[in-house]
Formats: sequence, C-alpha cells, structure tokens
Amino acid sequence: MHSGLTSYLNRFTDAAPLAVFRILFGVMMCFSIIRFWYNGWIEKLYLEPSFHFSYYGFEWVKPLGSWTYVLFAVCGLSAVGIALGYRYRISASVFFLSFTYIELMDKTTYLNHYYFISLVGFLMIFLPASAYYSLDTFRLKKSYRKVPCWTIDSIKLMLAIVYFYAGLAKLNSDWLLRAMPLKIWLPSKYDLPLVGGSFMQQEWFHFSMSWAGMLYDLAIPFLLLYRKTRLLAFGLVVFFHVFTRVLFPIGMFPFIMIVSTLIFFDAGFHHKILSFIDKLTDRFSGWIGRGASVTFYENLIPTGSKWIKVMLIGFFAFQLLIPFRYLFYPGELFWSEEGFRFSWRVMLMDKVGYTTYLIRNGETGKSFEVDNSDFLTPFQEKQMSFQPDFILEYAHYLGDHFSAQGHENVEVYARSYVALNGRLSQPFINDTVNLYREKESFKPKNWILPFNDEIKGL
Repeated sequence: MHSGLTSYLNRFTDAAPLAVFRILFGVMMCFSIIRFWYNGWIEKLYLEPSFHFSYYGFEWVKPLGSWTYVLFAVCGLSAVGIALGYRYRISASVFFLSFTYIELMDKTTYLNHYYFISLVGFLMIFLPASAYYSLDTFRLKKSYRKVPCWTIDSIKLMLAIVYFYAGLAKLNSDWLLRAMPLKIWLPSKYDLPLVGGSFMQQEWFHFSMSWAGMLYDLAIPFLLLYRKTRLLAFGLVVFFHVFTRVLFPIGMFPFIMIVSTLIFFDAGFHHKILSFIDKLTDRFSGWIGRGASVTFYENLIPTGSKWIKVMLIGFFAFQLLIPFRYLFYPGELFWSEEGFRFSWRVMLMDKVGYTTYLIRNGETGKSFEVDNSDFLTPFQEKQMSFQPDFILEYAHYLGDHFSAQGHENVEVYARSYVALNGRLSQPFINDTVNLYREKESFKPKNWILPFNDEIKGL
C-alpha cells in the first residue's frame, strides 16, 4: 500500500486540465464580482445594515465602509490574475483572502457555494495552475507540459466531496418519504412554461425529484471518474444545474459547478479548449506561454511539494470529518442547526420563524418589546428568526445597545416560533432564559426547546 501511494504521488499528467480550470475559475469569479456590484448588493447587504451577524471567532471581520467597494475590486482583479496566470501565487492568495473576508463580513449571506469557492480558492494557492498556458510562463520564459497527478486530483476530490456529501444529507425521511421541502417549493413555480401548471403540481413529481436528486448527488462523482460514463455524467450535470437554476435563485453556483466538472475530462479535450481560446484571442498564445520564446520542460515538481502534500492530507481529512460534527450535539439537526453549516446540506429545509424580543429590567421587572425593523433589514430579520446563533448574537447586540442608552439591569428574552418543512410552528426558544447572559461557544445550546417530531436519517 505504501509503495502504491508513493508511486501515485510521483506520477505526472498533462498540465492542460489544470490550466483550463484556472482560466474558467478566474473568469467565473470575476463575472460573479461584477454581477454582485452591478446588482447593488454591496450597498444593500454590507453598507445599509447598521448591524452585521458574525461568525464565531471572526467577530472582528466587519464591512469596511466605502472601502468595501475597494475590497470587491481587489477580489475581482485577483480573479483576473488567476485567469491570466499572472503572478499567479500572489493572485490566488489575494483572491482567497479577499473573497473569504467578504463572506465573513455578514453570516446572513452564507451559502454553501460561497464556502466551496473559498475552499477552492485556498487549494489554488498551492497548485501549480500557472505552469502551462499563462502569463507567468511568458514572464519566466519557461513552461511545463506535465504536473503531478495529485494537483489535478485535488480539485476532483473537492468536487466529489461536495456532491457525495450533498447526497448523503438527502438520506433522511423528510426528503425521501415526505418529499420535503420540494413539495412546498415546486408548486409555487406554476408560472413556468409547459411544466409549471402540470408536473410542478403533482405529488409523484415531487417525490421523483427528491429521489432523483439524492441518486444524482451520490452517483455523479463516480460517473464522472469512469471514462465510459463521463460524457453521460456531464450531460446530467448540465441538465441538473440548468434545471435547478431555472427553479431556484441560486446565482452563479450552477454555472460554476458545470465548468468545474470539465476537469474530469481527458487532457485532449482541454487542449481543444485552449485552442479555442487561441482563436478567440486571435492567436495570442505567442505571449501567454505556448510560443517559441518559451522553453518547455517536461515535469514540474512544485516548490515545497512535500509540505504541500502534508497540508492537503490535513485539509481533506478536515473536509471529510467536519460535516459529521453534528453527532456531538443532541436533538434534531434541522431544528437546532448545530453543526449544520459547512457540511454540504444543500436546500434541505423550508424553515420559517417569528421571533420577538423583550427587554426587561432585572430588578424592577419593567419591560418593553423591541421592533426588529429598527435594527435589522428584512433579510436579516428573516434569517435571524429561525437560527439559534443569530438569535443569541442579536440578543447580545440589543442588550449592549439598551445598556449604552442608560437602561439598567438589562435582561433580554426571546419569544420564538418556528415551522420546519411544512409542520405546524412550535415554540423554538426557552423564553424564560436571559439570553444576554448566555455566551456563544461550540457547546450545545440548552435554551433551544426540543423538536416535537423526528426526522430519521443522516
């Protein structure tokens, strides 16, 4: 086994797939930043709110006022640097740091695909993606035809984890036996041409979509790896992501996943893509690394290769284990959401909450109710209303705010009702607990009331 691993780690493969992935990833990220800016979301999500929800341990990460636009510009420019392969290691590092900072500024905007981009951005720092067909090859006057197999397989493994873990998460009774939450979401698409008034309203279709989604996520990594099923698998990838993009407002994620899965194809396919890029750029390749002025070498051994391998082993071990941290928490995962994020549990819940806050003087007993719209945007209030860590952080914000205004002996209580996947709403938070005294930590939140039902599965 040890000799087999050593043999694999010393194996090389054509560098074209990694170069194509670098180009497409950089282009998609640059377009995403432009889209975010164009739609006014920087102002709406980061500058207009007076309060921002923070990730535990990253409370120091805050929007930078007007400089937030500069941060987005830097992120977009670094994505261009990745696509062109210019000062690649610096571009990849700046992209990872700036994009991750953006995502840490407000927990309200959390999406699985943002997390995926941060992880891939981190991986890209350590992969020799500019070894071929890049401005760096022209600048340094040398290019490499082959890179270690593990550099390309790292991207494949990251994609496989996303898909497979998303499939595992669907192995639960709500998704498979109740077709929830698709049974809630699909009928609302009645205005879609042809299928909106027919298939979308049929219960059998809701169950078919649930089961098909589960089987797709579990099987697609293996179908992409196997040469004979790869073309069929890519067709399924395109159909699945285009269909989900039509149904749900999930931004660029479907297109990012489509272009990312191209890395599973053989090198010959990627050389055709590079040739197509040559034609689009009017044979620009003379100065991007395929011209006569560049000396070509066969195999690239990345600088610090040994330590990069060790880091990648730790990185992927963490990715394989962290989705199971929910096992350390009591109660229903979908209800408490303790261990829910960063685990590829994609679109599994329809959760609606209504949460109000009572500010009370602990000595006199006098109290008043808070108008959440005075402090939160509608989007923030919606997210806060059913997520316990949001509820706790907001309670501390209110406690600090009213204490600063001169209120004495401040206590903060929440009255919360939540409905999960079509069930009737039920009390969510123990309204006798002073949340201002509770601290955020990795420990179970015992002030979350028990779920009065059971969801079986992973």
